[in-house]
Amino acid sequence: MKLYLRYLAIHFKSQMQYKTSFFLTLIGQFLTAFSTFLGIWVMFTRFNTVKGFTYTEVSLCYAVVLMAFSLAETFFRGFDTFPRMIGNGEFDRILVRPRSPVFQVLGSKIDFTRLGRLLHAAVIFAWAIPRSGVNWNAANIATLCGMILAGSLVFAGLFLLYAGICFFTLDGLEVMNIFTDGSREFGRYPLSVYGDAVLRFLTFVVPIALFLYYPFLTLLGKSDSLLWRICPLFALLFLVPCYLVWRVGLLHYRSTGS
Repeated sequence: MKLYLRYLAIHFKSQMQYKTSFFLTLIGQFLTAFSTFLGIWVMFTRFNTVKGFTYTEVSLCYAVVLMAFSLAETFFRGFDTFPRMIGNGEFDRILVRPRSPVFQVLGSKIDFTRLGRLLHAAVIFAWAIPRSGVNWNAANIATLCGMILAGSLVFAGLFLLYAGICFFTLDGLEVMNIFTDGSREFGRYPLSVYGDAVLRFLTFVVPIALFLYYPFLTLLGKSDSLLWRICPLFALLFLVPCYLVWRVGLLHYRSTGS
């Protein structure tokens, strides 16, 4: 933990060397997320509900997935930029150091400008939580926190899976953006809006629904299932195959010679 905190300090100091650029990028991330949220607002200026969900409920769902994705993109960014690390030979240096390769890749890139999206999600939370009609007792607060934490780890798992595939392709696969950025975009609305086929895919293949949709229904009082409330715990099982792909790729890695 001490070494990871040192990584955090190093990245923060390096990014603050260009303060104007840092804050402009931070504001840009905030405004980009805000423009996406405008699409939801425009939708609800025409329709009172979407598949039985109100504007406030959809806003709460949107804030959860955006905050989870922002945390993953901030602190697990190293896996997202992994193809460059393989291509320029930097990963060879990592392998000769007395630390876990996963840990070193994790600490290689921490992008604090992505917190602009996190700030936007916090603003939406501040607006939606008191208007959602949810009884914010201890169980519901714990469920909400579990959704955000599990969501950030699921997105981190997707980044890790992406990095594992890069061992075989030596370059990033743009198709993975369907699962990373695409999952974030799907999460703007409760997933039942997209139909049963998409809901099943995002339950059993990429478990976005496990940390987002099912526990969200318990928050809104649309379900009283204890199993659905603890679904974020099951979503964490997704990290196992992601790590296995990374391990298999690591065992088959051959230096680029650069």
